[in-house]
Amino acid sequence: MFYFGVDYYPEHWPEERWPEDARLMAEAGFNVVRLAEFAWSRMEPKQGQYDFDWLDRAIDILTSHDIRVVLGTPTASPPPWLMARHPDSFRVREDGQRVTFGNRREYCPNNLVYREYTHRIVTRMAEHYADHPAVIGWQIDNEFGDRCYCPVCARAFQDWLRRRYGSLDELNEKWGTIFWSHVYTDWDQIPLPLETGGSPNPGLALDFFRFSSDSYVAYQQMQVDILREKCPEHFVTHNFHGFHYEGLNYFDLARDLDFVAWDNYQRTGWLLQAQVDPSYAALAHDAMRGLKRQNFWVMEQQAGQGGWEMVSVAPRPGELRLWAYQAIAHGADAVLFFRWRTARFGTEQYWHGLLDHDGHAGRRYQEIKRMGAEIKTIGERLVGSSVKPSVAMILSYDSRFAFQIQANNPGFSYPNHFHQVYRALHRRHVLVDVVAPTADLSSYQLVVAPALHVLPDAVAGNLKRFVAAGGVLVVTPRSGVKDEANAVVNQRLPGLLAELCGVEVEEYDSLGADMYNEVEFTLPELASHSPVAAKVWCDVLQPHGTTAIARYTQDYYAGKPAITLNRFGQGQVVYVGTVGDARLYEALVGWLLNLAGVQEILAVPRGVEVTERWQGDRLLFVLNHAEREQEVTLDGRYVDLLDGSAVLEGRAAVAPRDVLILLDEENAND
Repeated sequence: MFYFGVDYYPEHWPEERWPEDARLMAEAGFNVVRLAEFAWSRMEPKQGQYDFDWLDRAIDILTSHDIRVVLGTPTASPPPWLMARHPDSFRVREDGQRVTFGNRREYCPNNLVYREYTHRIVTRMAEHYADHPAVIGWQIDNEFGDRCYCPVCARAFQDWLRRRYGSLDELNEKWGTIFWSHVYTDWDQIPLPLETGGSPNPGLALDFFRFSSDSYVAYQQMQVDILREKCPEHFVTHNFHGFHYEGLNYFDLARDLDFVAWDNYQRTGWLLQAQVDPSYAALAHDAMRGLKRQNFWVMEQQAGQGGWEMVSVAPRPGELRLWAYQAIAHGADAVLFFRWRTARFGTEQYWHGLLDHDGHAGRRYQEIKRMGAEIKTIGERLVGSSVKPSVAMILSYDSRFAFQIQANNPGFSYPNHFHQVYRALHRRHVLVDVVAPTADLSSYQLVVAPALHVLPDAVAGNLKRFVAAGGVLVVTPRSGVKDEANAVVNQRLPGLLAELCGVEVEEYDSLGADMYNEVEFTLPELASHSPVAAKVWCDVLQPHGTTAIARYTQDYYAGKPAITLNRFGQGQVVYVGTVGDARLYEALVGWLLNLAGVQEILAVPRGVEVTERWQGDRLLFVLNHAEREQEVTLDGRYVDLLDGSAVLEGRAAVAPRDVLILLDEENAND
């Protein structure tokens, strides 16, 4: 079954309204809701006094309309009585200040008292709903994040370091604590990287970021273990933030979940943009799919204007449906809209749902009701189908954390650099997996490793095996700079990748905001794109048997190679020694796809996105993000699954903010 639904808070509304909500949900085609992830104070109003009767009644009403339920463990938002009784459970910020009650995720994930209360409420919920026929799965907590710097975490961090390094001699050696006379002689001396300590030792800071991520993984695992024991027939997931969240290693967090879910907002109170870049959500979908290399859920899909203190730009007619289909096109097996009805009170009273504050079913509801009818028709075509990319991008959380500690240049952002390269691939309509540095790369033809700053031996070996077997690898600046302890390597850059790339970095230039260089391509097939700007960072390269495909044109390193191509084994490596704008990456990506033998799905106008899912047959998705009708040229004869009577071939028109889902005509009735 393809799951299509909404996030619902019956506790926010009079009980006499619940049947009407369920009726409208069923009319919209919803077959699943998420409940209770912020209802701890309703389910346990006093310590040890549990009340699930109200939730049972809400589920019964939903079940009468054939709607299934995902339950959230409510640990992201503890009740006031708990935190008032145990104020040391509050998280401490990087500035050393302990947070106070009033928001959510205020807790320390390592606090043993809070973990005990967590164990109790999750166990009681699991026991109560283990055999309920309407409950199909669980979402743990809500959008994990926020590092804690409390005394409990300080002790836990020291224990974590003891397990990691075994001895203080090893830790001191790896971190280089001889610098500034920071040699530790007792584990208790090791501090947390608080703001009050100034710029921390990079090795200490990276290990603390790893520890903080591991803390949430362990806190989640405690809940996973309870649910696996009590509810073995239910799935267990968590709702991630997407690609652009930087606080946790999502590969680790995803490992023991049945699948990844994430929360997709493209217009929020913090993003007051007139235009939406479709590659932003596309990258997040691909990254979430890549965490386990399997399809995912969207647990919160934008349903209206976002905002807490500020109200975002309203989603334009057609955008909600288009964004939901974009999620499906990239591998979503379920889409739930956040939220059902806009809250009249609380911090998120301007975070709009499908219904407005007054409960009226207006334009947004009608748009999703249309989609619900479509999903009923095509849902079985989607179930079991998957995305099969031939291109991968490597996401390194160690590198991402290292750049949070030392950005290298104020104009450099690891996620933005990653997105720049991804955007160029997205515009060429090729499918992309976002994978871990140690992932099996054998199924890909082209792999891009943006700014692989922290480079363990195992990762370097993985890349060498990929290239030696015939793959094409792209490496960008600031790669191979650090070892696992976040210390600069004792060799010419790009360190462990120098032989693979066939270059050494003679020196580098970190450019100011008002500075730039230019690069000229030397290959005939790229010459028409010259010159392109080189900004932020310039590696001055010394080739060793490699081909220079672009050179700098200005400053003291004019004429020096900026981009090189090296043959290694059966494959090839492209080293891009500078950070550019969109023109650089769009020029390179077209050439790289030819080099790797990767074909774009269809050539379509700018503003149209094309992707595909496979289940034996190919499902072709054509999404028009533009505000005007556009035409695409099809490569065969297709049936439009959203309009089963329409057979399309040759040129097909796509209305503004509309979508085509196409199947080869000969397979349409299978």
